[in-house]
Amino acid sequence: VASTVTSIGDGTFFYCENLTSITIPDSVISIGDSAFYNCKSLTNITIPNSVTSIGERAFDGCSRLTSVTIPNSVTSIGVSAFYGCSSLTSVTIPDSVTSIGVAAFSSCRSLTDVTIPDSVTSIGDFAFDNCTSLTSVTIPNSVTSIGGNAFYNCTSLTSVTIPNSVTSIGAAAFSNCRSLTSVTIPDSVTSIGDRAFSSCTRLTSVVIPDSVTSIGSSAFYNTPYYNDKSN
Repeated sequence: VASTVTSIGDGTFFYCENLTSITIPDSVISIGDSAFYNCKSLTNITIPNSVTSIGERAFDGCSRLTSVTIPNSVTSIGVSAFYGCSSLTSVTIPDSVTSIGVAAFSSCRSLTDVTIPDSVTSIGDFAFDNCTSLTSVTIPNSVTSIGGNAFYNCTSLTSVTIPNSVTSIGAAAFSNCRSLTSVTIPDSVTSIGDRAFSSCTRLTSVVIPDSVTSIGSSAFYNTPYYNDKSN
């Protein structure tokens, strides 16, 4: 990519299945929608400090991408930006990012570690769903809402910290997290969505504060906690 380029347009490298590497110059400020969509041979990429936005589905389907550096200049990660990057093992989201888009890291099945900074205020629907290797996640005190299906089917997730800033837990947010054994819901939370923790088949300990005024349908269905309450 020439150093005079300021943006990588929508679909620029769409379906370039044999593209193995690329150097993005620090003149680039935006990566467009589907810019590297389905570049299945791309193994790593460094995004320069000049980039402020990563578009929708920018790296969707880059199934061999093992590492990515997101610089402090980036303020938004688009919808499905890294969807299906099934070889991506870890990601650090810089403290310039305020929101994680819908399905941004969905189906990143090798992702074991993710760092969410204090700048993030919302975790979008399906943000980390089907991240089946993710073992733990710490949600910072800045986050006020956890989207629907945000961590759906994270089957290796054993622990999660929900901070006092969170007021709502979306529908099916942690559904089918079959390794999750306990969860403490802080007294900032007022609503727990439908199926929020359903089919968490090892969930034996749940602390629900008095602040919760709404618990959705089947929120704890098919969990040991639910079975104990039903008997």
